[in-house]
Amino acid sequence: MSFNKGFLLTELNKPTDWDNLPDMAKKHVPIVEVPEKTKAKEPFAVKIKVGGIDGVEHPNTLGHWINWVELYAGKRLISKVEFLPEVTDGYVATLNVTLNDNATLITRAFCNLHGVWEGKEKKIVVE
Repeated sequence: MSFNKGFLLTELNKPTDWDNLPDMAKKHVPIVEVPEKTKAKEPFAVKIKVGGIDGVEHPNTLGHWINWVELYAGKRLISKVEFLPEVTDGYVATLNVTLNDNATLITRAFCNLHGVWEGKEKKIVVE
């Protein structure tokens, strides 16, 4: 999708040019931090932060907030974290995850006003 025309409230918003993100994407896309490799059946940390790219933070008010983030291994949902407006200090979740096979991790975040946003995929090798 192109962000020249804005965002889609009723469809998945997924940037196509990660080198030239508009401010709308910078504050909505979830960014995931994971190791490149892990050992099978051993827990590892997955950190997800919504927004904050180039200092563009998402609001956290009763009228405008990030409601949740989801973590997928391929198409399989493996975790979901919910945030509450005004009481959450930023939108960061750290999860302990265990994988048995190589996976592509995908994150999604839901803004109560601007819909669902998907982050950049991260491949992880399981040894």
